[in-house]
Parts: sequence; structure tokens; C-alpha cells
Amino acid sequence: MSKKKGGMAKWTKAPEPLVALFARAIEGLPGVEARKMFGYPAAFVNRNMFAGLFRTSMILRLSEEDRRESGAKPFEPVPGRPMREYIVVPEKILRSATLLDVWLRKGYTLASSLPPKSAGKKAKVRAKKP
Repeated sequence: MSKKKGGMAKWTKAPEPLVALFARAIEGLPGVEARKMFGYPAAFVNRNMFAGLFRTSMILRLSEEDRRESGAKPFEPVPGRPMREYIVVPEKILRSATLLDVWLRKGYTLASSLPPKSAGKKAKVRAKKP
């Protein structure tokens, strides 16, 4: 990660092969909405995110039991600030279409079980008084 002017860290783009892998992996899941989160591809069901990319990693939302079973490290977009419920998908899972499908479906099932999130409210624009 490189530094931008003013000391803020600049996020790098996800590699194209990982973007393509992600797109293929989520395309068979019903009701999935693919959109960007912080400039990276992400997958949502009922407006709940369950998977996405960040820099050179795929991340996945899992239940506590599945996080333990995966043995994966927690996802920390900023060091020391883990994103609750998310893991970084290990390379061994990324290299296997079967394993990736199994784990994505676990994340999909978890997100599907959550109450649908409501649509974001747009900020009201106040009219200027003459």
C-alpha cells in the first residue's frame, strides 16, 4: 500500500484474475446483487454483504463456527481494526472451485438468514431561502 499526499494510505486495485474468479464464483447464487464497496467488487443478498474483494484478497462473512472451522485469519482493512464476522479467504480455498463454492455458500446462507437491510436514505437537499 502506498501513501497519498497528506499521509493517507492509498488502496490498490484488485488483480484482474481475482476479479474474474470472484465474478464467476458468485454468478450461480440466486438473488445476489453484485456492486462495489469501497471501489472493490462485493456480493450482497437482501442488501447484506457476504463476500467481496479487498486489495489482493477475497473476504467472506461467516458464522462464528464457520470462521473457527476455516482456520482463516480475520479480515482487517486497517491493521488492528478487524471487520467483525469476516475472514480473508485462504489461498487453498481460492485454488479450488469446489471449496470456494462451498465456503461462498456458507457466507451466502448466513447473509440470507439476516433481516433485509433497508435502502439507504439519501441526504435531503435543503432549498436556499431567498
